Amino acid sequence: MIQRVLPVCLLAGLSLTGPGPRPPIDWPVYGGSPLNIRYSPLRAVDTANVHLLRPVWEYHAGDADTAQRSQIQCHPIIVHGILYGTSATLKLFALKAHTGEVIWTFDPAQATGGGRKPFFGTNNSRGVTYWSDGRADQRILYGAGHYLHCLDARSGRPVLSFGDSGRVDLHDGLGPAAQDRLVNLTTPGIVYRDLIIIGSRVDEAASAAPGYIRAYDVRTGRRRWTFQTIPGPGDPGYRTWDDSTAYRHVGGANSWSGLSLDEARGIVFVPTGSASFDFYGGRRKGDNLYANCLLALDAATGKRRWHFQTVHHDVWDRDLPTAPALVTVTHGGKRIDAVAQPTKSGFVFLFERATGRPLFPIEERPVPVDTELKGERLAYSQPFPVRPAPFARQSFPAEELNDLVPDSSRAEIRQRWEGFRKDHLYAPPARRGTIILPGFDGGAEWGGPAFDPATGMLYVNANEMPWILRMVDQPVQPRVETFGQAGRRLYIQHCMACHGPERRGSGNNPDITQTGFRYDTVSLPALLRAGRRMMPSFAHLSDAERQAVTAYLLGDASKSDRAFGRQPVDSFLQLPYGMDGYNKFLTREGYPAIRPPWGSLNAIDLNKGEIAWKVPLGTYPEFEAKSIVTGSENYGGPVVTAGGLVFIAATRDARIRAFDKRTGRQLWSWQLPAPGFATPAVYAVDGHQYLVIACGGGKLGTKSGDSYVAFSLPQPAR
Repeated sequence: MIQRVLPVCLLAGLSLTGPGPRPPIDWPVYGGSPLNIRYSPLRAVDTANVHLLRPVWEYHAGDADTAQRSQIQCHPIIVHGILYGTSATLKLFALKAHTGEVIWTFDPAQATGGGRKPFFGTNNSRGVTYWSDGRADQRILYGAGHYLHCLDARSGRPVLSFGDSGRVDLHDGLGPAAQDRLVNLTTPGIVYRDLIIIGSRVDEAASAAPGYIRAYDVRTGRRRWTFQTIPGPGDPGYRTWDDSTAYRHVGGANSWSGLSLDEARGIVFVPTGSASFDFYGGRRKGDNLYANCLLALDAATGKRRWHFQTVHHDVWDRDLPTAPALVTVTHGGKRIDAVAQPTKSGFVFLFERATGRPLFPIEERPVPVDTELKGERLAYSQPFPVRPAPFARQSFPAEELNDLVPDSSRAEIRQRWEGFRKDHLYAPPARRGTIILPGFDGGAEWGGPAFDPATGMLYVNANEMPWILRMVDQPVQPRVETFGQAGRRLYIQHCMACHGPERRGSGNNPDITQTGFRYDTVSLPALLRAGRRMMPSFAHLSDAERQAVTAYLLGDASKSDRAFGRQPVDSFLQLPYGMDGYNKFLTREGYPAIRPPWGSLNAIDLNKGEIAWKVPLGTYPEFEAKSIVTGSENYGGPVVTAGGLVFIAATRDARIRAFDKRTGRQLWSWQLPAPGFATPAVYAVDGHQYLVIACGGGKLGTKSGDSYVAFSLPQPAR
């Protein structure tokens, strides 16, 4: 672990807040506060002086892995002047927030309490949770592998009285079938009184674990309540699943993107994703509550207060991608506490917080149902909010084809475009391919929105990249096959969606055609069992099945031709269709097939239900040199301050930027050591205001980084 202080003097003597009492200076919760509005009342850095911001310290976690495209997506918290963050390999650290000096570090790979070897390194960590009893007991809770860890915030040592020697297995309470399935905690939980409430990341295949919401006693680690997002007999919502046994088999409907909390009302707001399998619902007919829902749960008991389903019977992977912002808006001359939920589709749904009543009309509109996939039955309608208007494009007509590339390239994408299904936002998945716009990563994504309580303005960044969903027939297990044939069949069933039919990678997933240079017949089955970073564990496969996949990937001639014993088949999980990968619709030059903007920052007036301004976010150097601002894909989110600024990194060009929150005019930018695919935090220590961002890179083909960089205003030394 390396820490470096840059030779820039800190702010001296400027008021953080203007006249009157100072507001809190910490950033103590993921999202800034339990409301998840990413707002700072600090104002020492404002529209007049933001151009003077300079780096003041940089901390190196020391574990960037360029070959594996490691990432840091952490949105750190700051409590009592101490910054808590995570590294690419899920190490946790505490720093002095004004200097970057290390206080302690914790490596979950070394945490083997209770005699069980952990799965570690199988997820990204986007942040941590702090809890205190208001006296000496201060704790940090976060997910690493399939564990929720609890540490003493002052020392970084596990709290041995919590769970099993300082950790709880995230498979707890999910049932016996889920015990060998992927379950991670990517986005941190949220504290209500003496409870830590969590969602989870699960697999997206047919074999996914269920995504139940759980609350644990923050002192003991004992599970206090569970909300089953896939209801069983007698539960509300059970009749939205046509197969009476589906609840025993179907997984997903999980909340991977974070939670928001109304402490005064005791309501935790939970956004959920799709039920598994993501792209074919023939085994889960019906609307599928509580998948794709905004849930309002009683934080003390887990009982449902209200819910709203944003997509019925989702087969497009339209998970709710971020925790909602708990906002206060003016409607009909009254101040109303509300909840604003951005979506991958580019919608913002706005509800009265206590009751779930929509503040703007929501219409159920007919959608296409003419699917070619046998056994599928799509929903006949989907909900469309009348206001605000979508903040990202939802259709791709011919005039929107990329016009920045040569004519021959444009003709090639036109020909491909003509072959895809593209007639509706909810066009059914098809073998020939369906254009998904906004794509699988949004629209809105996990970075989340920022909200200014003084103006009622919501700031949300968006991707405008079209993706192609192409369905393929799944192979049926024959009575007799070789290890090589079984390996190919299992690769198609379990691996192709991420790595593509030719193993060259898809979306943000890597090329594995050279697997043999890094793994052998011993290390590759071990990898398949344990998982690594964003790759899930395949512990639910048998040893023979993992050996078959290994033989196929390594081209192991000594085993490929051997007879493969017939394995038990779960008919519910043997789906007739899969998809051929997470494929972006690109030109031959590697640009989005659609016209710019390819990424944007949007300001939405929630009082009026109108988009106030929209600006491109991000650049490509080759177009910027021609004064063409394209925007780019972006991952991470904005923060907004009382100083009149919106800060955001998130872009592939490795810059952090400040915009005037009233107009969208860019006022400042700084080149980072690697892209900041994360959300910044704003805080103050000893009268000095800071901005910090994790610079992990690794996505979109960019280099990986390992640093956190903090900025402040330079002043002459006193």
